[in-house]
Formats: sequence, structure tokens, C-alpha cells
Amino acid sequence: MATRRTSTLRDYQERVLRVVVYIQDHLDEELALERLARIACFSPCHFHRIFQGMVGESLSDYVRRLRLERAATRLKLDSASILSIALDAGYSSHEAFTRSFRSAFGLPPSRYRHSQRSSRARNAPSGLHYEPRRRPREFRPVNTEPPMDVRIISLKPMRVAFLRHVGPYSEVGATWDKLLTYLGKEGFLGGDAMFIGICHDDPEVTPASKIRYDACVTVDPCFKPVGDIGVQSVAGGPYAVTTHFGPYHQLGVTYTRLLGEWLPRSGRVLRDAPCFDVYLNDPQGTAPEDLITDVYAPLR
Repeated sequence: MATRRTSTLRDYQERVLRVVVYIQDHLDEELALERLARIACFSPCHFHRIFQGMVGESLSDYVRRLRLERAATRLKLDSASILSIALDAGYSSHEAFTRSFRSAFGLPPSRYRHSQRSSRARNAPSGLHYEPRRRPREFRPVNTEPPMDVRIISLKPMRVAFLRHVGPYSEVGATWDKLLTYLGKEGFLGGDAMFIGICHDDPEVTPASKIRYDACVTVDPCFKPVGDIGVQSVAGGPYAVTTHFGPYHQLGVTYTRLLGEWLPRSGRVLRDAPCFDVYLNDPQGTAPEDLITDVYAPLR
């Protein structure tokens, strides 16, 4: 099993490294998530979490940092104006560039140009930096402590009534209210009902107005779709499950650790299916810090 885990981690490193090399070679281009996911041979719905967990930065933060490091190199070697370098780095103004540059290097670009500072930004968890004369050959995957408590379970397919929410995850409450009001009135909220949230999109990469989320409750075969409340099946099979304690808005941290830290070291591979949450207590009567949520990631 140890050999399998080592092989899986090495495979994930190689796939993410292909993306890292591509990004450095194409910093002047639009780096679409779908294209980068194809290069890594990951599903777009999982790729960003895997990248962030292994590299220690979101995809957008990583690209932004590399562009700043390239700009720092140009400030030392190139006589171009700061505004020109800022525009090439993707900033619309001198002021925005200066703020980001100061945060990364501790100095404004005008002072940095005549300093002896390194062209490497201060915070790079993976050790990956912009290298103008060579491509990166390796990196160290981030691994935080303590290790995650993850269990593997096998689920049977679950029939659920669901209501689709499109918009920020923070606004799903009204969708849940509508679904639960109807199901409660019709007598479909039995004691063994499970409350499930299917998260189709990553808020780090999907515009808030386009995020898709399905509020779901398990139902028996007697339930029939009505209006905009539909029926779907949550796929059965093996899942990696970890428990998140605390506010829902912090679930992204747990997802990133599960997919980007635990998974590459597990010897397991994801299925191309969405992850989902199972809510174990009622947010209406529970303090945010006391909420308990099981996070499910589908495995082959």
C-alpha cells in the first residue's frame, strides 16, 4: 500500500508540475481553468482544489505572484517604465501594481528597482518561483499538520428531492427554506432524511452569480417532482469522507486539504463526479462554530 501511495503522490506531482511549466511559458496569455485542468488530466470541478492544496496557493494567486516576480526581474534588467511593466503584468494602473508589488516584495517598485532585493516574492509555500532561464523541474507539495482524519465508505445510490440555487453559496438559505417548507408540508421529512448540498462549482474560480448548488433531501420512491423541485440520484460507490467542524463559509479549507493534501498521498483516484456535503445539525438553532458537516469526495 505504501508503494501505491508513493506512486500516486508522484503521479499527482508530475501532473501539477506540467501545469506549473505551462503557466511559466504562457504568462502573457489567458490561463483558462479548463485548459490547465486538461493539461493535468484532472476534472475541472476538482482541479483547482488539488492545485491549491498541493501548491499552497490558489491558481489565481500563483499566477499573480509569478507575474509579479517576472515584473521584478524586468525592473532590474529592463529600462522600461514602471507603468509599462505593470500593464504587462496584467495590472490596469500604476497604483494597483504598486500595492501588490509592495505586499510581495516589501518595497514599492521604484525603490525596488535600485535595491539589492531578490526577485523572488517572500511567500511561496511550494518553493516554486519564476525562473526566466529554466523551467521548474520539481516542487515540494504542501503538507500541513495534523494529518486529516479521513475514512473510506461505500454508499448506495440515494434518491433525493432537490432545488437548484444559482448564485453565491452564502445565499442558499432561501433555497433551503423553500425546499424544506414544501417537503415538511407534504410529510417527506422523516427522521432518517439526510440533508445534502451538492457543490457543482468552486467559488475561487466561478463567478459568484454563476455558482450552482443543489439543496437535496433524501426521499422515498413515493415522492414525485413538482414545479422547480426535481428528483435526482446521488451516485453510489466509494467515497472519502472527512468531518468539518465550524462555519459553512470555512468549508473551502476542508475541501482543499482533502483534495490537495490527503488525496495525492492516499493511493486513491477521484471519480468525475461532484463532491457533496451532508449537514449533521440544524444551522437555525446551532452556533456557526458548532456546526458539523461531513464532506464526501467520490473515488474510483
